[in-house]
Amino acid sequence: MTALAGTDTLFIDDLPGTDRKFVATPVGDPFAASGVSGSDLIARLPKIWIGYLLAFATLVGETIAVSRHPDLVRGTEIGVPPLEIYLPAFVGLVYWLVSIHRYHVVLAHVPGWKHPISPARAVWFHFIPIFVVYWVFRWPAAIADFVNQRLAANVMNKWTVGFCFFASLLCRLFLDASLHVALLFFACTYISGFLERALAAPRPQHG
Repeated sequence: MTALAGTDTLFIDDLPGTDRKFVATPVGDPFAASGVSGSDLIARLPKIWIGYLLAFATLVGETIAVSRHPDLVRGTEIGVPPLEIYLPAFVGLVYWLVSIHRYHVVLAHVPGWKHPISPARAVWFHFIPIFVVYWVFRWPAAIADFVNQRLAANVMNKWTVGFCFFASLLCRLFLDASLHVALLFFACTYISGFLERALAAPRPQHG
């Protein structure tokens, strides 16, 4: 009865007396138990270059839109952004969420690691108003916990990704849509770099 109650909590690792840690056998994850290698997991990480390509496509769209609608530069045109800007920026945001999902799928399959956040929660909790302010710091912190434990050093900052998200949001509102997309994937570059190091490292041995 206690075990069932535990699975209903928002964060498994937030249960009293429960810590994120490497475990001998992942629970409910047959793929992880099959002995997948670190190189296999690294190959499953999202392709960040696609995100930067979408940022460039947004920049091209902005150039085309400004040539067609000079009022955009002066900020006198109010309303829905031109399709040339909106479409690549929207696709970039969608691919960013896909990348977040992929990170958590990979972490769910790390042998011996019990990740506290499911791929579905990692994505859908971004759509909860106000809560998203907390969430963009929470899931990167969980990834940082894995990286820092795997590398046995405090190398990945838990706050960087969240600050990148808010910086990208400010760029979207006040500066430039292409920079907004680029900053989102700069955060992904940060995550992928540390995950590659952690997944390539030997699995910690507990005596």
